[in-house]
Amino acid sequence: MQPQRIRWHIVVFLAPAVLVYTAVMIFPLFNTLRLALYSRIDQERIFVGLENFRTLFFDPFWAEQFWNALGNNFWFFIVHMLVQNPIGVALAAILSHPRLRFAALYRSAIFIPTILSFVIVGFAWKLILSPIWGIAPGMLDMIGLKTLFAPWLGKEEYALTTLALVSVWQFVGIPMMLIYAALLTIPEEILEAGEIDGITGFAAFWKIKLPLILPSIGIISILTFVGNFNAFDLVYTTQGALAGPDFSTDILGTFMYRTFFGFQLQLGDPHMGSAIAGAMFAIILVGVCIYLFGIQTRMRRYQM
Repeated sequence: MQPQRIRWHIVVFLAPAVLVYTAVMIFPLFNTLRLALYSRIDQERIFVGLENFRTLFFDPFWAEQFWNALGNNFWFFIVHMLVQNPIGVALAAILSHPRLRFAALYRSAIFIPTILSFVIVGFAWKLILSPIWGIAPGMLDMIGLKTLFAPWLGKEEYALTTLALVSVWQFVGIPMMLIYAALLTIPEEILEAGEIDGITGFAAFWKIKLPLILPSIGIISILTFVGNFNAFDLVYTTQGALAGPDFSTDILGTFMYRTFFGFQLQLGDPHMGSAIAGAMFAIILVGVCIYLFGIQTRMRRYQM
């Protein structure tokens, strides 16, 4: 039996991408984690181990901000899971119907906000929702619902949910396109067999299509989780680094930005900022592992 030859051409082709990814992702990640283990005392960098993490989690000043930002991040994620992904699945199911006219036009129109800049989206929606010069009050007045209008970005109880819904509007095209692609891969023979058994319409989607696209829905859930816990741009664009009002829209991204780089009267602390980034990395890593384990368990039960 001859020993298996090393396919050097694979190594050669992968090497540039691996080097670039290592330089811009892997090395900064490990350097950030290393920086979290140090602190600057009397203008000297000193190794303190996990002391920065203990301060972040248990010191009253830091812990209040951290747990507030973490709770806001979870709510931001929940809104996307309960609103964005179901709407994306529903849109994909509608647009995949073979008798729907102008389906390509609808797909493009829904996906266009995804490619827009966060700055454009944030500034545009801030203008739309403004109680002074925004068009939202006038539009609600036209349909007799002006009494429902409120300065949603200026009220603590509404601001975060409003930003989450704006983010849903921008990114609903991603789950829609992924589910749409998954629906197109379902063999016609399976659907025709279902029609013979009398399974058509919504029943066909619920009993045949949905179980077959569960792996794609799982991947979308993971991408939603990672994307939401890395969120920063939209909140920063609309509410600034202080994530007002009164930190009600503060998430881990804005909290880390203020801590690392400093903002207004707050001095930057790269070591505590790195500790926050390390906590974000750990949360995302644990969350993804739990998701993968849950998806694998459900798939095994489904196959049994």
